[in-house]
Amino acid sequence: MRFRVARPSEGPRSPAGMIVVMPTLTRSEAVERASLVDVEDYHVDLDLTGSGDTFRARTLVRFRARTGAATFLDFDPVEVVSMTLNGAALPPEASTGGRLELTGLAEANELVVDAHMRYSNDGEGLHRYTDPADGHTYLYQHLFINNAGRVLPSFDQPDMKAVFRVSVTAPEQWLVATNGALVSRDGGRWEFAPTKRISTYLASMIAGPYHVVTAEHDGIPLALYARAALAEHLDAQSAELFELTRQSLDRFHEMFRIRYPFGHYQQAFAPEFNFGAMEYPGLVVFRDEMIPRSAVTDSDRERRANVIAHEMAHMWFGDLVTMAWWDDLWLNESFAEYLGSRVTAEATRFTDAWTTFAMQRKAWGLRADQRPSTHPVAPARVGDTEEALLNFDGISYAKGAAVLKQLVAWLGDDAFLAGLNAHFEAHAYGNATLADLLGTLSKASGRDLSGWAELWLRQAQVNTLRTEVTRDGANYAEVAVLQTAPAEHPTLRPHRIGVGLYDRAADGSVVLRERLDVELEAVGRTVLTELAGKPAADLLLLNDGDLTYAKIRLDDDSAAAVPLLLPRLDDSLARAVIWAATLDAVVDGERPVAELVTLVLAALPVESETAVVEDVLRATRGLVDRYAGPESRPAALELLAQAADRLLAAVPPGDSRQLAAARGLIGATIDTARLRGWLAGENVPDGLAVDADLRWLILYRLAVLGVADAAEIDAARERDRSASGEQWAAVCHAARPDAAAKEAAWNAIVGDASLSNRLAERTASGFWQPEQLALLEPYVDRYFAEMPDMLRIRSGMSAEHIASVAYPSVAVSERTRQLAAALIDTPGLNQTLRRVVQDSDDDMRRALVARG
Repeated sequence: MRFRVARPSEGPRSPAGMIVVMPTLTRSEAVERASLVDVEDYHVDLDLTGSGDTFRARTLVRFRARTGAATFLDFDPVEVVSMTLNGAALPPEASTGGRLELTGLAEANELVVDAHMRYSNDGEGLHRYTDPADGHTYLYQHLFINNAGRVLPSFDQPDMKAVFRVSVTAPEQWLVATNGALVSRDGGRWEFAPTKRISTYLASMIAGPYHVVTAEHDGIPLALYARAALAEHLDAQSAELFELTRQSLDRFHEMFRIRYPFGHYQQAFAPEFNFGAMEYPGLVVFRDEMIPRSAVTDSDRERRANVIAHEMAHMWFGDLVTMAWWDDLWLNESFAEYLGSRVTAEATRFTDAWTTFAMQRKAWGLRADQRPSTHPVAPARVGDTEEALLNFDGISYAKGAAVLKQLVAWLGDDAFLAGLNAHFEAHAYGNATLADLLGTLSKASGRDLSGWAELWLRQAQVNTLRTEVTRDGANYAEVAVLQTAPAEHPTLRPHRIGVGLYDRAADGSVVLRERLDVELEAVGRTVLTELAGKPAADLLLLNDGDLTYAKIRLDDDSAAAVPLLLPRLDDSLARAVIWAATLDAVVDGERPVAELVTLVLAALPVESETAVVEDVLRATRGLVDRYAGPESRPAALELLAQAADRLLAAVPPGDSRQLAAARGLIGATIDTARLRGWLAGENVPDGLAVDADLRWLILYRLAVLGVADAAEIDAARERDRSASGEQWAAVCHAARPDAAAKEAAWNAIVGDASLSNRLAERTASGFWQPEQLALLEPYVDRYFAEMPDMLRIRSGMSAEHIASVAYPSVAVSERTRQLAAALIDTPGLNQTLRRVVQDSDDDMRRALVARG
């Protein structure tokens, strides 16, 4: 029996087939289904040898149920060959609209389904990619949140764990890997061992002519996979990757009593992966940009190390013990974010990882927490999977991690780790909730954490801490810390902070005279009695050591001293706290962007931390593009270019900061002759390699400035037939100040369903340029008119990212805000697009305040 499956209208067909948007699963549906069904195992048999846009999936699902009950599985086939429940054929109409409805269940049930499923190009389901470098095809499986039904019929929710047994038939020259260990291979037939009990969103597979490097550590088989075109780069970087993996495993084994629980530890670097990485047990998948082909900075390498440690932390937080529903997402991501930075700092050569966290990750959390879409770290309720997807943001990751860092400082590390180990042992291979974790932490520490959780986890938004200083001559008469909260989120919180007193020594250096360890109660004003009568410091730094999660504001005297003292301050974490506070004050319109640029020119050329250099240049450039008006922006950019140029001249050849400075200079300069000279190999600083990716970055800037035409971009693409070259060419074409180029790019962004997720994202990222506002003016209206159509042909995280980067953020005007308000008020507007527009509009509100 073979039949087509009825489905609702989901938008236009593309050459690659119909875009699949899985139905939203509500929490109430999930609770009811879990009360009726207990899943035992899935046996999935995939045939990947056919031609066309589909693959064949034969699935056996064994589960127990309440006798006589009715339920559904998530399932969206192209064509069903057969479906049987307990030996009886199911009618074709049982499968419709992304679900397979079952009735009259027995106590023990076997569902057998044979169907043709569709490959995807959006990073969800079973994603298929053809490498332009050699024509090879690669697959990876990504079932995240609600996409398991795009590969197999399943009970797709985190609390319905099951054993997965996978068999795959693939072309003989391919390699296949899954969560489970390989049992046998006969030509193109691969059989894998059953997994431990895992959630459906964690079932993983890769297939294709992947290059592999293997190793072993402490009895755990290790493997690295990448496309054949990246084989030489994977081989060259494998020693570092394995070293980071071993160091992280050892540190987690020191902290946790349960050893790594999923057999082998494989890490695959896959093309066009939507996330930075995903924690599939036994087979972690990363985006393959993490196997760079060109020179990278130490900060780039540190970020990769952090991601490796982050995903490994998920083996315990998320995989061994999984949240029961998406309202406890923080149990996955906040802990992995915290432990990723901690393990990177403690176990690898990147000992300043907390500086990077303070500059980059924490700033991400603070920005997300102040937008209209803010939510608690642990929301009381997440209604459905669409809402859950939107919570994968800086709050669930970075804010949650910063809150945990504060909790560890309060409880003590021994009690914290004892509570975590008790949590793992109580819920191994099962599910848990916020209440479960708080219970074990409270028992281990002897402290009731319910009040702490209510303030830090259940309430949204952020506090601001600022110093209020009264002097008696050269001494402090009184120093107080003022804590405030936004009117719409008036929660005050307890904070444990360091207060650093820094003075300038006779030789010009800046020394820490004293650091106070201060406990702030959840009140508006706390007097630091210890400082009364003491000599006033040149710089009084709140949150020295970066223990708490809060916005920091310096007193006027300290703020005035920053340009003189910051370049001479040795403590990188203290510098990060100051930079973060300064940038945030500009974002809030409390300090002008011109003042920030002046500070960058004074302090950045002597900055020793690459992560600080990169983040200051990136954040300042973004603020200049939006906060500086058309009249002042060129001068601000010129100062930013000067700062990068001075750093470039100051650092030793080959220093990691050299590449960071070069990237910053290229992005800010309008000296096209100099950029052309670098492309020709002229006057290139000693030690700087103008390699493939740096050449593309230069060409991108030339395209923005209108001095690189389509023919030059196409010629560069011909010389670089790699995946990276393809993506860079898309960015450069979209960036050109040419009406036809903009029209082609816009149509690709909003209407071309055949374009892969990554190429659509990269095209969108190059489209809006502050230098081209007159040319781009018509597309401001078109964004608000046409972006809803894009959400009909794309879904998931890729759709959210495209909508965000395609937003007209550089068209700073009240009219843009009016268009945003009208779209937000549209009945039935896609929830993802509404959130993107609300948050982007809030950013524009801030830009208008700053310009005013």
